[in-house]
Amino acid sequence: MYDVLIVGAGPGGIFTAYELLEKKPELRIAIFEMGNELKKRRCPIDGEKIKSCIHCKNCSIMSGFGGAGAFSDGKYNITNDFGGTLYEYIGKKSALELMEYVDKINLAYGGEGTKLYSTAGSNLKTSCMQNGLHLLDASVRHLGTDINYIVLEHLYDHLKEKVDFHFNCFIEKVEKLEDGYRVFAEDTHYDGKECVISAGRSGSKWMEQVCHDLKIHTNSNRVDIGVRVELPAGIFAHLTDELYESKIVYRTSKYEDLVRTFCMNPKGEVVNENTNGIVTVNGHSYEDPAKQTNNTNFALLVAKHFSEPFKDSNGYGESIARLSNMLGGGVIVQRFGDLIRGRRSTPERIAESFTVPTLNAAAGDLSLVLPKRILDGIIEMIYALDKIAPGTASDDTLLYGVEVKFYNMEVELDENLMTCHEGLYIIGDGSGITHSLSHASASGVYVARQIAEKL
Repeated sequence: MYDVLIVGAGPGGIFTAYELLEKKPELRIAIFEMGNELKKRRCPIDGEKIKSCIHCKNCSIMSGFGGAGAFSDGKYNITNDFGGTLYEYIGKKSALELMEYVDKINLAYGGEGTKLYSTAGSNLKTSCMQNGLHLLDASVRHLGTDINYIVLEHLYDHLKEKVDFHFNCFIEKVEKLEDGYRVFAEDTHYDGKECVISAGRSGSKWMEQVCHDLKIHTNSNRVDIGVRVELPAGIFAHLTDELYESKIVYRTSKYEDLVRTFCMNPKGEVVNENTNGIVTVNGHSYEDPAKQTNNTNFALLVAKHFSEPFKDSNGYGESIARLSNMLGGGVIVQRFGDLIRGRRSTPERIAESFTVPTLNAAAGDLSLVLPKRILDGIIEMIYALDKIAPGTASDDTLLYGVEVKFYNMEVELDENLMTCHEGLYIIGDGSGITHSLSHASASGVYVARQIAEKL
């Protein structure tokens, strides 16, 4: 019998365990993670023998200690303007204080010396507004993929002697007991007084089943669909040097849809991502200058919200991603010039491009994959960005598709992030409430404090 069961070793689960040990070091805590411990997380793609996704049983990029954020570029956005709606449950002031607390822990565990960027007082905000763009407010701590990994290593070293970790342990079912909870993994089970589920974005389908089994009410969430843009780093240097990541939102004139930049990676690289067997695209960047490239990449995403009778927003996103996989065997890349001329990119045209791709993707035609409304919005946004960053709409700008951000159904929770069942908490991106490393980590700290006070 454990005091606390934690399902998922992403940022939510890690910071739940960390804060519980800070408040109540005598607690017996178990963490269950379907992936590997950090040092065993290895993607087989080496660019030589294996050039594309081979659909591993557990994707090492998406699961394991550190969660899907372990190999991200380690951006901690300290803001309520984006990254989730945690503030709606715990208040804006409390949410920001928790994100700042997490930032201090990251600095103490290996992130010291990394830069904190801020939009405060930036003239770029005015430039954006003058061109129909809206720059969101945020402070951004950039750890980089390399420093982010070091921070996670140190956190794991801190936790491993005090917490029972169960890796490669897929939890099949969560059951409510008279005096706690039971989780089932293959032919065994574990009991605990309190249970915290932090399944992450990739656990969205599993989370839906848990909510169904335990009769927890959920609301349909959105899905974000778009492309990853790659261009020479110099084009966005005036933005990235000052802000590192600029979250820019644009309302299209044609449909009045909102298109936004997401996950900007100065001098970074484009990478594959495997979610539930579907290969999508993402981006990384590094703090170490030796690992940096000549390109900057970022996502352009259109959020789609669905109303009755349709509820399966993730299924809609999956179907588009599967179409891309069908046509390209994985991720498709296309020159912007080819897209607007209505022609498919070929390997020869990609090879002749002045922008050298950092990901080996199949040359193709994104107009055969993305719905017209979404593609029209992305093209309109690229021309809008070209006004504040001339060269964005160059023929040689590369577009990789598709990028899909899946969100869990939004789980009905109270102000303690607890479900209708006493002692069962759902946090992080698996809750549908947080959509970022900082918000997920903050939700873990918040719940840990509720549990420590109760126990």
